[in-house]
This record gives sequence, structure tokens and C-alpha cells, in this order.
Amino acid sequence: MQLKEPGVVVGVSNRHVHLSQEDLEKLFGEGYELTPLRPLGQPGQYASEECVELIGPKGTFQKVRILGPVRKESQVEISRTDSFKLGVTPPVRDSGDIEGTPGITIKGPVGEIQLKKGVIIAKRHIHMLPRDAEHYGVKDKDLVSVYCDKEGRRLIFQDVLIRVSEKFALEFHVDIDEANAALLSNGDYVKIIEKF
Repeated sequence: MQLKEPGVVVGVSNRHVHLSQEDLEKLFGEGYELTPLRPLGQPGQYASEECVELIGPKGTFQKVRILGPVRKESQVEISRTDSFKLGVTPPVRDSGDIEGTPGITIKGPVGEIQLKKGVIIAKRHIHMLPRDAEHYGVKDKDLVSVYCDKEGRRLIFQDVLIRVSEKFALEFHVDIDEANAALLSNGDYVKIIEKF
């Protein structure tokens, strides 16, 4: 097994919401702006202080964090486990690819919205700069395999999407289900082992 150095830092993603400015104002009030709480691994991205409630056909989740900044379209990212409690069946999709996805009700402190679409299970992926892509011999939209070396739970993730941009930082994103399966935590390192 040929491991490509250096390792790629892990970012574990719990359930969260991205909102458009229009939807943010429906939930929190006219002219409302998100309040950054802490920066995330990608430049300019942050967890906000604001949280909302997700309401599905079967159940709800309270205090679901909104990530900023606002986006063109609202999107909800949950794990497969979350989907059972909510009673929705989202597909595995790249962020932003929300056509044909289920909707959900989102409740804020001053209002609620019924998303017609936007609930996804995020496809595991690696953000990287162009120079990182050159180093690893990959390009945007390639698929690679990633090796996780946690004793007792060693695991290879396949179908890992490469996303390349000057705006990114090198980071492997998985959701909480995937992280738990491989005993991964934020700040751990994994290795890219092959492209396919």
C-alpha cells in the first residue's frame, strides 16, 4: 500500500445548516446577520452562535448550528443516523447539489420555513489548494481512496471526492457516522492511497 505524504488533517462534520440571507431573515428577523462563534478549517467559514430546530416527519433536532457565511441557497447536512430520527431519506451529494433532494421544516426564534429541497448526506471529500492537487497527482472532481490508521478500526474510505480551489485549505471532511466508524476526531490525519 503506497501512502502519499504528507497526511491530510481530518475535519468531522456534525449536522448543520447553511442558510440564504432571505431564509435567515425569515427565521431571525429582517436585516439579521450571523454572529461568528469560531472559525472552521476552511478559510472564511465559521460556526455561528445561531442555532435552529430541524423538524422532520418523525422527529426533531434542536440547537442545530448554522454555518456561515450565508449562501445563495439554503442546505441542511445530516448523517444517515440523523435521517432515521427525522424521517427523511436524503441522498449522498456534493455540497450545493440539491436538485431532487427532500425538504424539511426549519424553525428559528421569530419564524419558520419549509424548505422544498436541500437536505443531503454530504459526500466525503478533501478540500485542497492547486499546489496540493499537483503534489498528490489529482484534479478537481477526481475520486480517491483514503486510509485511516486507528488501531482496531483501520479502514479505507473509497469514493472520496477531490475539491480543488485557491480558496480552500487541505482538509478531509467526513460526517459523524463515518468518523465514528473509523474512530476519527478533528485534527487526526489520514493518507491518500490511490486515485480511481
